[in-house]
Amino acid sequence: MSGSTRLTALRASTLEPMDGDLGDFLRSRRGRIQPEEVGLPSYGRRRVPGLRREEVAQLAGVSVDYYVRLEQGRGQQVSDAVLDAVARVLRLDETEHAYLRTVARPRRGRGEHRPEAAGVRPGVQALLDSMDRTPAFVIGPRMDVLAWNSLADAISGYGRAAPADRNIPRHVFLDPAAHTLYPDWPAIAAQAVAHLRLNAGHRPDDPQLNALVGELSVKSPDFRRLWADHQVKACMSGTKRVHHPLTGTLTFPYETMTIQTEPDQTMVVYTPEAGSETAERLALLGSWAAAH
Repeated sequence: MSGSTRLTALRASTLEPMDGDLGDFLRSRRGRIQPEEVGLPSYGRRRVPGLRREEVAQLAGVSVDYYVRLEQGRGQQVSDAVLDAVARVLRLDETEHAYLRTVARPRRGRGEHRPEAAGVRPGVQALLDSMDRTPAFVIGPRMDVLAWNSLADAISGYGRAAPADRNIPRHVFLDPAAHTLYPDWPAIAAQAVAHLRLNAGHRPDDPQLNALVGELSVKSPDFRRLWADHQVKACMSGTKRVHHPLTGTLTFPYETMTIQTEPDQTMVVYTPEAGSETAERLALLGSWAAAH
């Protein structure tokens, strides 16, 4: 990347990474809807894809000036009714709708985030350790891995990694080994960015999160492209494939849960199907890890 491109990315993602979120998000969402999909004539070729601002305003039942101010981030007093109407026009799903409400009215400098815990409580670590057949770990709001059990360590090597390298997006985008570890790397990368952006919408004043976004934007073209796409998604459950050098490919359904006493912390639990090839390979990996 050229020096000027690096500087542009740094300015966009480090100095003011969250300030343009609302406008960029709305533009990206109206860009994916064609006029004919909502019963409007296309009037021939358009300079940009998707709906114009005037058309979104018309369909949402607000003035063009009002919608323009909203896209420019000057609509902090916007009502739920207007946001709901815009979400309907732009066909936002439940997560995107909630994200729109969050970034439209950011609570900057009001102390809405209580101090974060430096790690997990002893009781949470004991719970992790009690899961001797399922890999499990805890992540914080910037997707740093804060704690793990022995099986999660055997799979991902958290205990051997430096603290800075225990950040999932940093590992996915900056560690070349991640492409081998995750056979479905493009999907994993997109998921990580969508989850990080969702968290960023709730934490516009988080300097460490802003710095992480800036670092990844400068160092990774893939991250920069995905971040600009403005996808937001809560990774509550799903399936992940991991290729381990000793056992081959492991397929893990996973579930996540928020730790009630620390709302910024999320526990991720891999739940291999009993009797599956993955469960058998995981048992072997656990025995190997215990012996070494």
